[in-house]
Amino acid sequence: MSAPSPAVHVAGAPRAPAMSGCGPASCAAGGCVAHGCATVPDFIAAPSPASRLERVLRQDAFSDADIVYLLGLDDPADCEALRRASFDLTSRVIGDAVHYRGLLEFSNVCRLNCRYCGIRKDNRGLPRYVLSKRQVVESALWAAENNYGSVCLQSGERRDEKFIRFVEACIREIRRESVSETLPHGLGLTLSLGEQDAATYRRWREAAGEHDGVRYLMRIETSNPELFARLHPARDRKRMEKSWRSRLRALDDIRAAGMQVGTGGMIGLPGQTLADLCDDIRFYARRDVDMLGMGPYITSLGADMVEDGMMDKGPLMQLSLNMLAVTRLVLRDVNLAASTALQTLFEDGRERGVAYGANIVMPNISPRDVRKNYQLYDNKPCVDEERADCRGCLEGRIAAVGRRVGWNEWGCSPHYARRTAASEA
Repeated sequence: MSAPSPAVHVAGAPRAPAMSGCGPASCAAGGCVAHGCATVPDFIAAPSPASRLERVLRQDAFSDADIVYLLGLDDPADCEALRRASFDLTSRVIGDAVHYRGLLEFSNVCRLNCRYCGIRKDNRGLPRYVLSKRQVVESALWAAENNYGSVCLQSGERRDEKFIRFVEACIREIRRESVSETLPHGLGLTLSLGEQDAATYRRWREAAGEHDGVRYLMRIETSNPELFARLHPARDRKRMEKSWRSRLRALDDIRAAGMQVGTGGMIGLPGQTLADLCDDIRFYARRDVDMLGMGPYITSLGADMVEDGMMDKGPLMQLSLNMLAVTRLVLRDVNLAASTALQTLFEDGRERGVAYGANIVMPNISPRDVRKNYQLYDNKPCVDEERADCRGCLEGRIAAVGRRVGWNEWGCSPHYARRTAASEA
């Protein structure tokens, strides 16, 4: 039997004050999440909110109105009811195991200028680095020796042949050298390396050999094309540096290459509404994804959106937790990661994420001397720790919320098993 759902209290906090520029155009359909200047939709002001919450949480299918309602919960008792429903569903559908993905940030060199990102190309003050192939492989083998089961290779986005061959070689060596009695098929592999062409996805997939535990995380960032366009600068008057449609095509190419498909978005973006977040959940469902990596939007001084501001950390944390919980209730059997960004907001942020339905955590296994230079956002945690420091500590924290670590397991989602079985039938 799974452990009973533990009580976890996340204190509410007032929303951030309205900022200049907010108004009907930017804050329609659910209210501006980042600035808190929304009017409350009529359907939320129900005569008996407690009975409505109980009714909604008993459902197996949710309307858009239900999803927006659940995302907007901020009363501590209501949030605890949502958390308990998500935690209990996770216990039934996923089980009580939380799986590690040892996160290896092997390069902060990037060819793009995403406005929210601290390692964007035009951040001239950032020292750039690329680990050697041996450093990448040895870090992955450290994860295998410490029973992690899977690693995630992440870097800034590049598309040159030298980079493609480098990743290809790393995948082959990690696969070959990580085979052991405890990992008879070697480490599971997640790649988070940005948009590539279809041929590159195939090359990387083929480098892993006959191996089901190969995943690719391609965050959509937001399912709202207009909001997506605000996050990316124009290359010239006619072309954006990134396009929302090319992002969709990349997800199709990843699936066609035979990898498990992961995506996700940012929570609390300036101008984002609860309706936008509801649309994100619907997008994930339509795309039939296997795993999700979502996290709160946190500003970076090396980026281009600092003046747009961000939510206060209390409301942002609760909104992020609500998004995890509601996504679990709607999608049920996918893998959900408790992002490192949650830990940036609060020290126990990842554990709170697990308590709200996440079943994946990603401890950083990058060499200590380069961590400070992979700053996607400000105040990233654990940059001064050795990778061994958090292994036992995190295990205890996960146990404290009623979960256990799934050592030496790939931790593929039940959704992936169900999807592939259906395609083979």
